[in-house]
Amino acid sequence: MTAAVLPVKKRSDHASWRPLAVLSLLVFAAHLLMLQAAPDRMGPQADKAAAKVFTTRSIAPQAVVQPAPLAPAAPVTAPTVAAQKLASKRPNPQELRGDIAIDFVANASPENTTSTPAETETKNASTPVTGTDTIAAVTAAPQTAAPVAALQPDPAAPASATAASAGPTPTVVTAVSLPGSARLQYKVLGTSKGLNYFADSELNWNITGDHYEAAMKVSALFVGSRSMTSRGSVTPTGLAPSRFSDKYKSELAAHFDADKGKVTFSANTPDVPWMAGAQDRVSVFLQLGGMLAAGPGSAGGAVPAGFALGSSITVYTVGPRDADTWTFLVEAAEQLSLPGGDMATLKLTRKPRREYDQKVEVWYAPSLGYLPVRNRITQANGDFVDQQLKAVARP
Repeated sequence: MTAAVLPVKKRSDHASWRPLAVLSLLVFAAHLLMLQAAPDRMGPQADKAAAKVFTTRSIAPQAVVQPAPLAPAAPVTAPTVAAQKLASKRPNPQELRGDIAIDFVANASPENTTSTPAETETKNASTPVTGTDTIAAVTAAPQTAAPVAALQPDPAAPASATAASAGPTPTVVTAVSLPGSARLQYKVLGTSKGLNYFADSELNWNITGDHYEAAMKVSALFVGSRSMTSRGSVTPTGLAPSRFSDKYKSELAAHFDADKGKVTFSANTPDVPWMAGAQDRVSVFLQLGGMLAAGPGSAGGAVPAGFALGSSITVYTVGPRDADTWTFLVEAAEQLSLPGGDMATLKLTRKPRREYDQKVEVWYAPSLGYLPVRNRITQANGDFVDQQLKAVARP
């Protein structure tokens, strides 16, 4: 049996794409119509007139204000070396000075430089010195007398020594009467930078044959001690130092070289001329006492006939760094009340002649062979140290 085959009707290709094309055409037309109808409403509205004009704006330059120049800062000046040293040495106002021993023995002020008698005379030519130089009279012991030339410069000495003698002429020593060995103890009081202080001191004086040693020592609580020592020979005209030392922590010394006619210093300061009769800052006080004790009439009263009140005694005096000429005025006979008792005394005073000189007052007791029983040193600023005898011991 054969199956019947029915014919299949094919769909036309035009019929399949025609609806799609019509739909696409309608969408395109709708978009085109919308774009043409509302272009001005798309985005922000623009000013057509303004769009056709190009404008510019000029900006006028303004003056630039310059800041006022700053004043230059004052230059900072570095302190000088001298100011640095002074600041480093300036003591605390509440601390006690440690130089009272130097004060006692009339230390030269720091402002004074090394000077010879000739230089001292030049500096002080306009300053009159009260009193006149007095020659110590010869005592009954002729062997102690010395010719006037004993205090004149040695002709063989260097020219510098001769030139030095052109200054204030040292008092000519013709006789001395030195006291025997003794140990003197003193009570010391003073002021320093407005503070009062107390100390103890002693003078050990030893004389053996033609040699001597004099040592001054001052001790203060919390400060320590300072000593000055003079050693040398005893001659017909008194003491002839060979070495003077000043010791406080370290030692400074002066060496007397009569053969070479000079005095040298361990401090490396310039040499000074040696002169016959030269003393140091300890021996000078004992030499003065010996000169007073040798004066005629000294045994009968405080004032020796050869040293009337108002007269003066000049001594070339060497310190640890330099030398100067000291002139003492025989000022007054005074009765003192000391820690060691009441005593009749003769007062000598070295008055200041320059701005920074110290005033030195020393009292001698005839009853003790003219040993110094009181010594007062006054600084230019008013500070002072006052040493008063409290006991004497004989070996």
